[in-house]
Amino acid sequence: MDTSMADYVVIKAKDQGVVVIGLTRGQNTKFHHTEKLDKGEVLIAQFTEHTSAIKVRGKATILTKYGTIETDQ
Repeated sequence: MDTSMADYVVIKAKDQGVVVIGLTRGQNTKFHHTEKLDKGEVLIAQFTEHTSAIKVRGKATILTKYGTIETDQ
């Protein structure tokens, strides 16, 4: 996968302790990276040859090329 063309997402924490989890590609999906964000912190994440999904726990705003998502928690 050419990571220079991979999609990015921007995650902004609206509360303390928002958890962002990167999940692997392949036959068995596994957690491979975790970040904990404080209120107001921003994480810019990219889908890569190793990351096929990103899971967000907590109250956050997520910006993608498809639009903006607000979590309910």
